[in-house]
Amino acid sequence: MKYALLILPSSNRVYADSSIALTRAEVELFGQALLGGRLGEVEPELIGGVPYVTFGVDGGLSRREVALLSNVSTAYAVFAAEGELLRPVELSRLDRFDDDLITIQKYQGKTNEQFTKLLVNVTLLASEFGGQVLDRKLAVLDPLCGRGTTLNQALMYGWDAAGLDVDLKDFDAYAAFIQTWLKRKRIKHQAQIGPVRRERRVVARRLTITLAAEKGDYKAGLTQQLDVVNADTRQAGEFFGPESFHLVVADAPYGVRHGSRTAAGGSGGSPTRASAAKVLVRSPLDLLSSAVPGWARLLKPGGAVGISWNTFVARREAAAQVLADAGLEVMDYGPYLQLAHRVDQAINRDILVARKVVNTANRGAASAVGAARVAADSDGE
Repeated sequence: MKYALLILPSSNRVYADSSIALTRAEVELFGQALLGGRLGEVEPELIGGVPYVTFGVDGGLSRREVALLSNVSTAYAVFAAEGELLRPVELSRLDRFDDDLITIQKYQGKTNEQFTKLLVNVTLLASEFGGQVLDRKLAVLDPLCGRGTTLNQALMYGWDAAGLDVDLKDFDAYAAFIQTWLKRKRIKHQAQIGPVRRERRVVARRLTITLAAEKGDYKAGLTQQLDVVNADTRQAGEFFGPESFHLVVADAPYGVRHGSRTAAGGSGGSPTRASAAKVLVRSPLDLLSSAVPGWARLLKPGGAVGISWNTFVARREAAAQVLADAGLEVMDYGPYLQLAHRVDQAINRDILVARKVVNTANRGAASAVGAARVAADSDGE
């Protein structure tokens, strides 16, 4: 059976130009991970002068497979090709909320919403949990969450979402947005925001929200959790327990705007707290080298890390080595090598995905230590 996927229009012209190639790679990854090798050639095709991505599936798609493919990041509609006619296939997306949760925020440096969904999807498909998304709730960490585009995508899927960001303005802006949005939409929720203290000292600010798309779900305890911390990403293990997340998804510094505070004031040694707070790392390799080992510890066995970055400021091989050095298995083959695309003159963006191989050694001890640390932190919130 042949199918034709109609590409969702994008207001971003540059991303729209890349969307066919990116969709082709994404569909191939869906096929590899979820369709048991039954996916045929994935090709761009003009039908009635309109661009589609077409593919064949041996035996046709089951209802469950349609539900999985409904979440392709650019899927506007899917049709079954019957001769010269296209028969609409009813999609069944994971989306739990109105799409303005994703689209309404507008600010300089915001990551394209379609790309964010692509990044989440390809990370999911590299993990052992891709085929389970229709049956269970997953947990996602964005350790460089900015103003929450990835967090909102995770919420849209019905998952738990957690994030860290060192920028207090971004933290405050996201906290204000999400609480206002939930109230305006009359979505049942409970929110808390305040300082995190250790040894009588404020070390971070934290926003926690419990919510549910339906009031009945909230009453029944079928809720989602949102947990956002204003802190350096290298401190992620101080706020979240080991093996807490199915996915870690990050949009790394492009060398243009984003950054993470360093532990040194730029000249080595041990700087004062004030000087350290003023310095930002804008090299993705510097940031990844110091942060990825901590991110990997927060990942469940079989989970995956997905990172996007600017290839103009860091080679793919160097970034892949950072992930490998953290004990992760880099997905460096096939469609995973077809995700690079131009953003503007200064940014050529790519995606690097790696999986945490299941290893039972020392898991119990690590979990106990991490749980004790997080429990101690919660006493001061």
